[in-house]
Amino acid sequence: MIRYTLVCNERHEFESWFSNSAAYDKQAKRGLVICPLCGSSKVEKALMAPRLGRADTPSKQEAAPAQPSPPRAADGTEGKAAPAAAKTATPVAMISPQEQEFRQKLRELRDHLVKNAENVGSRFPEEARKMHYGEAEHRSIYGVASPKDAKALHDEGIEFSPLPVLPEERN
Repeated sequence: MIRYTLVCNERHEFESWFSNSAAYDKQAKRGLVICPLCGSSKVEKALMAPRLGRADTPSKQEAAPAQPSPPRAADGTEGKAAPAAAKTATPVAMISPQEQEFRQKLRELRDHLVKNAENVGSRFPEEARKMHYGEAEHRSIYGVASPKDAKALHDEGIEFSPLPVLPEERN
């Protein structure tokens, strides 16, 4: 997965996750990448600095705790520094009402799929093939497949979709 900082034609910045850079390009070209603030589909990648670890940096025990950067106002200028007590707090992000609704709908979709399908676990590629080639009755299933297995299924023309994964499930 890759996280991009994106910016719309109204200069709203937001982040989004994609399986790879080609997935972003494909979705953006089809107008599927939309600003959560204004709904614009005229979105492009913002300039980003990579997060790379360096061998010459101090160990975690020696390193000073990271300080969150000052908040930015809507016009992009830096706001006032946080009060002293808040400087030691963990950085957090505000989620727009649209994103909260989107996450809730993804959660509902995932729950519906899991509730109404059979979990075949690691047998997913085998079961999907059996149904595709008429060797087993078609039914809703879910399970796990390695990237290699998923590519092979795709190459065989077998339709499947990954279950939605919410950001909080990765933390």
